[in-house]
Amino acid sequence: MEQFKGQPRLPKFAVPKRYDINLKPDLVKCKFTGTISIDVVIVADSKYLVLHAADLCIRNGSVQLKCQSSSKLLEPSEVELVEQDEILVLGFDEVLPIGVGVLTIGFEGTLNDSIKGTFDHNGEKKNMAVTQFEPADARRCFPCWDEPAAKATFKITLDVPSELIALSNMPVIEKKLIGDRKVVSFQETPIMSTYLVAVVVGLFDYVEDHTSDGTKVRVYCQVGKGNQGTFALKVAVKTLELYKEYFAVPYSLPKLDMVAIPDFAAGAMENYGLVTYRETALLYDYQHSAAANKQRVAIVVTHELAHQWFGNLVTMEWWTDLWLNEGFATWVSYLAVDRLFPEWKIWIQFLDQTTEGLRLDALAESHPIEVEIHHAGEINEIFDAISYKKGASVIRMLQSYLGPDCFQRALALYIKQHACSNAKTEDLWAALEEESGDPVNQLMSSWTKQKGYPVVTVKVKDQQLEFEQSQFLSSGSHGDGQWIVPITLCCGSYDAHHNFLLKEKSATLDINKFLGCSIAKEGLIGTRTNAECSWIKLNVDQTGFYRVKYDEDLASRLGYAIERTYLSATDRFGILDDCYALCMARHQSLTSLITLMGAYREELDYTVLSNLINISYKVTRIVADATPELLDYIKQFFLRLFQYAAEKLGWEPKKDESHLDAMLRGELLTALVEFGHELTQKEAIGRFHAFLNDKNTPLLPPDIRKAAYVAVMQTVTSSNRSDYESLLRVYRETDLSQEKGRILSSLACCPHPDIILEVLNFLLSPEVRSQDAVFGLAICKEGREIAWKWLKDNWEHISKTWGSGLLITRFISAIVSPFSSVEKAKEVEEFFATRSKPSIARTLKQSIERVHIDAKWVQSIQRERELEKVVKELAHGSWSYPRSDITKSHKIRTVAYASYLLLLLLIVILLLFLLFKLSLI
Repeated sequence: MEQFKGQPRLPKFAVPKRYDINLKPDLVKCKFTGTISIDVVIVADSKYLVLHAADLCIRNGSVQLKCQSSSKLLEPSEVELVEQDEILVLGFDEVLPIGVGVLTIGFEGTLNDSIKGTFDHNGEKKNMAVTQFEPADARRCFPCWDEPAAKATFKITLDVPSELIALSNMPVIEKKLIGDRKVVSFQETPIMSTYLVAVVVGLFDYVEDHTSDGTKVRVYCQVGKGNQGTFALKVAVKTLELYKEYFAVPYSLPKLDMVAIPDFAAGAMENYGLVTYRETALLYDYQHSAAANKQRVAIVVTHELAHQWFGNLVTMEWWTDLWLNEGFATWVSYLAVDRLFPEWKIWIQFLDQTTEGLRLDALAESHPIEVEIHHAGEINEIFDAISYKKGASVIRMLQSYLGPDCFQRALALYIKQHACSNAKTEDLWAALEEESGDPVNQLMSSWTKQKGYPVVTVKVKDQQLEFEQSQFLSSGSHGDGQWIVPITLCCGSYDAHHNFLLKEKSATLDINKFLGCSIAKEGLIGTRTNAECSWIKLNVDQTGFYRVKYDEDLASRLGYAIERTYLSATDRFGILDDCYALCMARHQSLTSLITLMGAYREELDYTVLSNLINISYKVTRIVADATPELLDYIKQFFLRLFQYAAEKLGWEPKKDESHLDAMLRGELLTALVEFGHELTQKEAIGRFHAFLNDKNTPLLPPDIRKAAYVAVMQTVTSSNRSDYESLLRVYRETDLSQEKGRILSSLACCPHPDIILEVLNFLLSPEVRSQDAVFGLAICKEGREIAWKWLKDNWEHISKTWGSGLLITRFISAIVSPFSSVEKAKEVEEFFATRSKPSIARTLKQSIERVHIDAKWVQSIQRERELEKVVKELAHGSWSYPRSDITKSHKIRTVAYASYLLLLLLIVILLLFLLFKLSLI
């Protein structure tokens, strides 16, 4: 029996084919009982059966194996639950016969956080049963082969209180009333993995619709909230039809249920045919939800429904290939939302996904997209920006390289080849190679099998563009990675472009030959007009997952192009984001970054401005640590920077204004409040008071409430807390989860120490659902030390409450990462030296690395000689982007053209005069 302990995978001598599961939950005592019969195929000689089980009690005498070939009934002589490895080992006295057998087990368990939630009924909190098995928690509900490749069918029967609704993956085929309970039997599922099995038991309202081919779609939610499910229902019906066409394979189940769960640690879970969501990810209130909430619902619903194909129909073979599920679902959700809501310009917003992937993957403590998993406790940590956002970004890069039509055909081929089965990354590459004829495996292996990504440095020398790639690390260190990089570039116009693969460390390109331009000392000149040839941009539309560093002259030209609005929104976003990353890594100065930011003073695109705002927050925090004497000036600069767009949008929503303007208004006003704009703060607080008197007032629509709540919290002190109490009262009275989230994220903005500690303790109180506590962790700079002490003092409770899931990593990253001193990094390491565990190890290392990065950045900023001068100039309104070479060359060309035109005019006058003279003769 010892040989089975400490192993990452189950032994392969038995394969499950079918589960018949009977469960009887007791929602009052939070316990359940069950029996399971598993059709299992013995494929190799062994005296043992080893499967997964955790937190279960196996009933004495309940385990039997009936051999189909001999009708023999075998009982194990050994039944051992190995707690550390979460396995159930059954030892028999004889070698088990090869062939099919039926393994029967009786068990009992507890409705823990993986299978329990709560709902409100007539003002009383009642328990509900809600399963959340991904990645490895089905074993806590029933003994099973809890690995993605161990696919089987599932026949589920539930014994539940008669007044409650019972849901599972498949439609109900029979109900039997037995006293005050009922037995509900469900249709057998198609072949699927254990982590996709789902059960929900509770009291619900629902709204219903059908797809054009008859698939029934329902949205379930708490009683009284049915109308909040209508938007998600419409999105789901349209999305199922869209994916049927895109993947060339219909949705494979007869129904789709989507359920809003008040207590739900995950954002959503793609269980086959029974998708579960947090309320914030599924419900949309047309009166009280913000535009950002509407967009989130659309993206999450399309993401989860993409899994019905990518993940459920075709499943990764092992968690190493998690990105096949999450990366593709993320990418295709944006494709779907773009089809459904083209006015949202969602592909520009996709750059936020790419940026998050780039920032995490720039850490030495990142990991490859394909990451080896050796213990179930490690799986949760790879549900991160690498699997989701980098995964989605490299897919977008590959689609851009191969072309959308070829890519779509290859995906349809891949799904047909591996439907109802499992696949690895190489299987997807093979389908893409078969369809495209390109060496996709060779191209993409450098992106999925090694961590990190390149920064491509480009400079001009002797009429050549010189390219060099090296691994980019936020620490400023040099990595040794090398990639096959799809380079795209354009010169002065999006019509003049060129693409190639950078396969080596460096390459050169003849500008005149490939772009039709040449470079003179006074600038770029060519067959097109000089204005068109004044800049060169790499990574066109930011489809590549890499950074670009330009030489000084090329960077200056791009700043000029931004001011003149020559560049697309995606490219304006990319230039800024690359400059910020290079600045953090100390490859460029903070002076150059804030000078570039000044070129965006008339920016109006939502995604570009949103990123500009986020970068301004980060710059403000690092300046506060590095050069606090410049903090007021930097805030004044940012107020000037956002003033143009804020004045354009104003406080009041315009009739028929765009979805993006509604989102932007809230972010801009919140930024003005954060940076201390007194008029905005005063107006925000006044509107908050009007809202307290009338919750339906038009003065504080949902899109700008966050700005008002932040303004309120910035004025709260121990002796002036009436508005704080009022905000808490709004929190307690609302039943809208999105509103609760807005308030929690605003409470953390208070700079007063006593209030900060009170807010942090409030997060641990029963008034805050455990899933929502992390919203309140974005503490302001003044609260960093308080939050760190609070984390240490409450670590035992936090670890016990959130320790088995994804959320505990948020406590660490939110509280540790904002520091910027080596001493604090050492203190954090010392505290966690005896408290770390597999589920937080990677996040802890990443957070400490971020502290070291910011510590070096602070030291670098303190050595910048021009920073003070530039910041003060920008704060006082000196907006011109420095472009002396361009301006000079432009003036030279202007004078030359003027002289040429004057000479031409004189010649024409002279000719006319001669013709006149001749006519007189």
